[in-house]
Amino acid sequence: MSGAFLDWALEAFSGYVAVDELYEGPYCVLSAVDNRQYKRILYAVLDHDPSHDDITAFLLRFKTALDERELKLQGITTDGSALYPEPIREVFGEVPHQLCTFHVIAELTKGILRAVAAERERLAKSKPKVQRGRPSSTDKAARRLARKSKSIQQKISDLFQDRFLFVTRQLTRSERHRLLHITRGLPQLRKLREIMEHIYALFDRRCRTQTALGKLRKLRQWVKRFTWIGDTVKKVFSPNLEKALTFLDDKLLPATSNAVERGNRRHRKMQKSVYRIRSQVCLEGRIALDMIRESRAEGRNQTTQALHKARRGCT
Repeated sequence: MSGAFLDWALEAFSGYVAVDELYEGPYCVLSAVDNRQYKRILYAVLDHDPSHDDITAFLLRFKTALDERELKLQGITTDGSALYPEPIREVFGEVPHQLCTFHVIAELTKGILRAVAAERERLAKSKPKVQRGRPSSTDKAARRLARKSKSIQQKISDLFQDRFLFVTRQLTRSERHRLLHITRGLPQLRKLREIMEHIYALFDRRCRTQTALGKLRKLRQWVKRFTWIGDTVKKVFSPNLEKALTFLDDKLLPATSNAVERGNRRHRKMQKSVYRIRSQVCLEGRIALDMIRESRAEGRNQTTQALHKARRGCT
């Protein structure tokens, strides 16, 4: 990338960067984006899966660009991949490294939803076997089994239809009443919802990292008491969860890597609708063109506004 473009990308550098990889067929695109200005700063297209050496070389390029302009990195955000921690320490030292909270919470919610699915399977196996057709009005035992089977099937349907209630960040009053209704007789599922609420409380910006780590230790001790959970919420004990709380001590450090994810989504959309041929040269050209358009967007907007004003003046 030319020095002129880097000057534009770093002219209002916030000090906070998001780094992520995008897999596009056999290729991998590494991107560094200003996590507050939403400007893509650097990229690299690899024809193989990235290694620690590739990440280190990419970060060294970024560090060189910052040093040439006497800029300092205040914080860096990545996903939960094991590719980044070691190269970041090697290149930038003890710079605050934030793991994207979206990726961490996504893994935890998957575990909760798997537990709800396992409960639906258990209920399905507990359904009594009934004969086909409507039971006789004189056979009270068969009618009782039919009612029980119908009740269990309704419970299974409710748990599937409203499974989002177990992982939603905030519940309205009606949603909370609905959750209590569908978990009647299933206290273990109510405990899962309580665990999820405690997890969301960890990421409250109103507390500091040490306070959140104290809450996390209590949560882990509480979860250990429920032996029936098993591996359902094993991600609660992952060190990534502790690393995802770094942003609480820096109010300017973004909690997620949404800046780089936005660029990746835009690239995927264009790649799917227009540029279906995937080659290293094509990917590099596609991203470079996107960055050039982004750098000239402000000038285009000014030109458009001037033309509209001139048209209104002429009429």
